[in-house]
Amino acid sequence: MTARTALRTTHLLYLHGFRSSPHSTKARRMAREVQRLQAEGMAIVWRCPQLPPAPAEARGLIDMLTAGWPSATMAVVGSSLGGFYATVLAEARGCRAVLLNPAVDPARDLAAHIGTQTAWHDPALSFDFTAADVAALRAMTPAAITRPERYHTVIATGDEVLDWREMRARYAGSCGVLVEGSDHALGDFDLHLPGAMLFLGLDGP
Repeated sequence: MTARTALRTTHLLYLHGFRSSPHSTKARRMAREVQRLQAEGMAIVWRCPQLPPAPAEARGLIDMLTAGWPSATMAVVGSSLGGFYATVLAEARGCRAVLLNPAVDPARDLAAHIGTQTAWHDPALSFDFTAADVAALRAMTPAAITRPERYHTVIATGDEVLDWREMRARYAGSCGVLVEGSDHALGDFDLHLPGAMLFLGLDGP
């Protein structure tokens, strides 16, 4: 269930997942929606950065981009590992977050991916994911979700990468939807975008 928030989002950050980029389908769809609202006269600061593969560097970039943003009216949208980073930011700043099949324990899950990895949208680009990166993820993991009502989750039972039960338990009490079927990439994201925008107060004038 989704309810409109009292405050309209003025600053919006999108965080992609592991090996992904701002060229992902969901990131581009969100960007088009924000651009439409901006064209209609709505003032929204939008950022969708390419995150460094190293978690510590990604966290540093996220903090730098949002350093001057107002916590009350900023929000973050994150997919998969980006959902984890979004949670880290939301817990640190007290802002709202929309989470799309968020990674709950990336330190555990990505330990199996230590080594050379390739970028999903450009296989010619490679990077090394290390044990130090896993340790960085573990160190930044929030101990608990302090205010679940500031999260809007979209969790698919058909996620082939992450366990939907674990996601639902982690964000118990949050608003949002449990999608029967679908997949990790949320190929039906267009169906869930209106609810996310409503939560962000960006559903209309």
